[in-house]
Amino acid sequence: MEAILNFIEPYWNSFYPIIEPYVPVLIMLGKILLVVLPLLLGVAYLTYFERKVIAAMQLRKGPSVVGPFGLFQPLADGLKSFLKEMIIPAKSHKLMFLLAPALAFTLCLASWAVIPFNQGWYITNINVGVLYLLAISSLNVYSMILAGWSSNSRYAFLGALRATAQMVSYEVAIGLVVVSVVISAGSLNLSDIVWAQQSTWFMFLHFPMFVIFLASMLAETNRAPFDLPEAESELVAGYFVEYSGLAFAFFFLAEYANMILISSLGTILFLGGWLPIVNVSWLAWVPGIVWFGIKVTALLFFFVWARVTFPRFRYDQLMRLGWKFFLPISLIWVIISAGVVVYNMQAV
Repeated sequence: MEAILNFIEPYWNSFYPIIEPYVPVLIMLGKILLVVLPLLLGVAYLTYFERKVIAAMQLRKGPSVVGPFGLFQPLADGLKSFLKEMIIPAKSHKLMFLLAPALAFTLCLASWAVIPFNQGWYITNINVGVLYLLAISSLNVYSMILAGWSSNSRYAFLGALRATAQMVSYEVAIGLVVVSVVISAGSLNLSDIVWAQQSTWFMFLHFPMFVIFLASMLAETNRAPFDLPEAESELVAGYFVEYSGLAFAFFFLAEYANMILISSLGTILFLGGWLPIVNVSWLAWVPGIVWFGIKVTALLFFFVWARVTFPRFRYDQLMRLGWKFFLPISLIWVIISAGVVVYNMQAV
């Protein structure tokens, strides 16, 4: 080994000054790849997980043909999607039609820049990570409305309007839920929010907000029972009804990646992030990333369970729940949280 290092050293000493200005960029690209590649693999096997769980609840087998236990089914589905012909409607706005799925997928990937998976495991650690995530999530509306409008289809446009109204409505509730957590943590930094839960998870301190967050994350990702923008009984497939091939695959990837993203956010805000479930010495060897993964998987299981268990809401019920129940309850809870924090500060 020493001989190999001695052989490489002169070449490395002459080569390193050339790449030295680009080292920070290369490190950043490496971090991005370490997040994006496992994310894409996770999206693929989230579909397998969903189909297996639903099959078990309905006493079926689920994927079982392609590979052992059907483990290669996500790869076969992905290959099928990428090989299909992408058809662009004749009277559509072609630029916006192609831009919409690319925008949805890009915004989804951009959101992961501030997610801490473990202590010190993140792409970047900014002090306003919560605001960054809220800003990126609000931009997702543009991809949906662009897809519906550019398709030149009444069904797609109605699905886009439904999706926009639904996301805007429930973002208000999610914003107030996040505010109550930020008040208790005293920081907008996601890592600081995790460390603030060392003694007690915010799931217990803010249980009503946790329930509202669970329902709102279903609505934000257009998942059953809040999948009104994609209701097949009246809209066929909603805002992406005219998409096929690679463009449809981008929307599909973005939807499932957003499920993992919002489950990660819920883990950070309410379940203690990478902190262990039980703080005992004999579990200290378990890495934080494992605890983080277990909690995210539990929230993803909730997504699948809700899809199988609850019937789809009517659109008026969806809006009534968001504006007449979640909004006032979360607003009152923010006031209570702020009052408790001020009282504790004065008591000290």
